[in-house]
Amino acid sequence: MKKIGILHGKETSFPEAFVERVNSKNVKGVQAEPTHVDELMQGNPTPYAVMIDRISQDVPFYRAYLKNAALNGTAVVNNPFWWSADEKFFNNCLSTKIGVHVPKTILLPSKEMPPDTNGQSFRNMKYPLDWEQMIEYLGGFPLYMKPHAGGGWKNVYKVHNFDEFFTAYNETNTLVMMLQECIDFDSYFRCYCLGGKYVRIMDYEPRNPHHLRYVADFKQVTKAKRDEMHELVLRINHALGYDFNTVEFALRDGVPYAIDFCNPAPDADVNSVGEANFEWVVENAANMTIEKALAHKEGANNLTWGTFVRDSVGGNMPQAPAAAPAKPKGKASRAKK
Repeated sequence: MKKIGILHGKETSFPEAFVERVNSKNVKGVQAEPTHVDELMQGNPTPYAVMIDRISQDVPFYRAYLKNAALNGTAVVNNPFWWSADEKFFNNCLSTKIGVHVPKTILLPSKEMPPDTNGQSFRNMKYPLDWEQMIEYLGGFPLYMKPHAGGGWKNVYKVHNFDEFFTAYNETNTLVMMLQECIDFDSYFRCYCLGGKYVRIMDYEPRNPHHLRYVADFKQVTKAKRDEMHELVLRINHALGYDFNTVEFALRDGVPYAIDFCNPAPDADVNSVGEANFEWVVENAANMTIEKALAHKEGANNLTWGTFVRDSVGGNMPQAPAAAPAKPKGKASRAKK
């Protein structure tokens, strides 16, 4: 029997529907259930051929559990080793090498020193930083500031001038933050990608209240442009190696900018994504995991590794496509000291 588990926390609607859908397909030798975690002795396998991870980003114990499971042959969705290493700033950097447009972005050192460090710990860093130069590179205000890792719209700021920027930056304590160009978009899309091949492009309005964000219809966006986003979604997820992810695009003057594409446990609750999107996710997640269960090789490495890792191991780093340097939109005002 090839068992499929789903590891989750407070989430209810998707895990329950997922288990029911897999089992309703009556695929011989395949069965799904909520993951049951026993005492964890090092090196011991789990009973699962495939496991969907929906919670380890919040529970470090589960992340360690999943790495041990993967070592013993479980196909964990998503790869817990890559998920542990990945973060949003690197994703932006990688996108510049695979031909995906992203907002101009700068990484900021944490406002407060991390625990057990002092001034000597930062002796290699320029001080003070040239704030005016950085703001000018980004094209001037308004700008977004967000953590380089994490999600859920936590600690995200929109700043319109230096006073607002420094006020917000002073609140971030030891968080490492990104400062990012603001893309004034004409339309916005959130795109599921499952198994590196199933893609659903959803019209999405992030400026609406949470429960109304999927109530959008950008009819002016052509099929050709949607096909372009479909290809970019696959390109991003193939590079990163995620089996279950969402990518968000903001369209400005017809150009899709990838805004947020590190969502390895994306929202799949029926009450927020809506019935049609929920049905799509449940059905295709079931199909994806059944395929993985049937292809599972006992005791082998059944994880998905992205092309960035595979090419790096082979000595082939991605190369940036030739492009003219972007010009800043305007001159920034002088930073306060």
